[in-house]
Amino acid sequence: MQLFMDADACPRVIKEIVYRAIARVKLPLIMITNQTMSVPQSPFITLINVDAGADMADDKIVELVQPGDLVITADIPLADRVVDKDAYALDPRGAFHTKETIKQRLAIRNLMDHLRNSGIPTGGPAGFNPKDRKAFADQLDKFIAKQ
Repeated sequence: MQLFMDADACPRVIKEIVYRAIARVKLPLIMITNQTMSVPQSPFITLINVDAGADMADDKIVELVQPGDLVITADIPLADRVVDKDAYALDPRGAFHTKETIKQRLAIRNLMDHLRNSGIPTGGPAGFNPKDRKAFADQLDKFIAKQ
């Protein structure tokens, strides 16, 4: 099993949790980004830079992910594509996506996107907080423990 990270928009605190987890259990982490990024020196971390552009990082993740892998992303359409490949997706706020949950989450995301595009104000997500960080860390630990 490998971990993948949609690294461009991932909060720094989540990256740090993941860095500690992979060092502890010696799991490979593949970080996909279209920006310059520094990561800790580790034999378990691979950083892949892709060209800037819509879905370039997402496409690379989908290309590389294998059944049973875990992808860390807040991007619901990417999570859907990953789950279609029999992998799993974990949101930085701790939402774990599987075949049983992702289609409903994608439908809600698409509805909200349609409302925003129609000019209806929908607000945005609440600010990232310590509760989100704990929910993520707990879900990551549970997932790793099952492997």
